[in-house]
Amino acid sequence: MPSDQVFKVRGEAELAQRAGHLFSGVKEEFLCAATDMNTWSQPGARTDIATRMRTTIQGGVSVRKLYTSAALAEEVQRTHLLQLLTAGAQVRICDAGLPHETIIIDRRVMILAGLGVPGDREFTVTTSPALIDGVYALYDASWHGAVPLPDRQDLPMITPDVRAILRTLSAGLTDEAAARSMGISLRTYRRRVAELMKALDSDSRFQAGLRAGELGLTS
Repeated sequence: MPSDQVFKVRGEAELAQRAGHLFSGVKEEFLCAATDMNTWSQPGARTDIATRMRTTIQGGVSVRKLYTSAALAEEVQRTHLLQLLTAGAQVRICDAGLPHETIIIDRRVMILAGLGVPGDREFTVTTSPALIDGVYALYDASWHGAVPLPDRQDLPMITPDVRAILRTLSAGLTDEAAARSMGISLRTYRRRVAELMKALDSDSRFQAGLRAGELGLTS
């Protein structure tokens, strides 16, 4: 591919077909920025990805993975991130959104994911040094402002019950009405709300709702 080429593909299958060879032979650095684990692969492929990352790291490649807090909302995703960390990857969590989810390989190849839409996503692939250097600088800035994964383990898992509580807080229901809608006792509902507020380091229910939205835990 010429050094300044840019092309678009639709869906991971076409990405693998047209650009898969660009992923091979990582020599020095592999960077990834994504909202959560669902950007680049289906859940069934995560174990294989972790295995390949372990081999890559053992070969001396620096692997940096940057995600938003949404990646910590589900147990499966959190477990996968811990596996990557154990394998030797550096993993950080940022509170801000990542508008352009990105992979950069050795500062020679870059893949940008398009907006999430029904059906296959669009990906932009480039080897343009000017484009890669610009996005790399933005990645570095986000990376240095993010928090290492071990320091963000306190975020609550977003179970169906937690999502239900967040919905009741957003709807402004009374405790009694919220407890009835969830089919639990008033005492249990209030205890769970208190636990959620503590996990989100919030002084009020309103603040807890805002904090959950900021962290991407309600999406």
